Amino acid sequence: MKPESHDDQVHELAGGWITERKGMPIPWFLKLAYVGFSLFGLYYLFSYFRGEVDHSTRGALVRTFNETASPPGMVWIGALGLILAIFVAGLLWFALAAKGEQGE
Repeated sequence: MKPESHDDQVHELAGGWITERKGMPIPWFLKLAYVGFSLFGLYYLFSYFRGEVDHSTRGALVRTFNETASPPGMVWIGALGLILAIFVAGLLWFALAAKGEQGE
């Protein structure tokens, strides 16, 4: 049996591990995955900023460390927040912006 031939141009990425047809749009669920993973990362970052202090076995060690260590100054927190905001904005722009085909 002869395989079906398609007129669509297929190109390979990552040494043949990924193939895609020319002109196919990126599915919305993949674009939303970028947003979802970014939001989960921000949630995790802010939830555990001072460590996992409520853990049953290591919570006491984390609380002791937090008492002895000095917190970073607002300049560092502001700089990290700015870097994070730029990264998330760039990631979302890359994920949601319409792009042409590679190599054109």
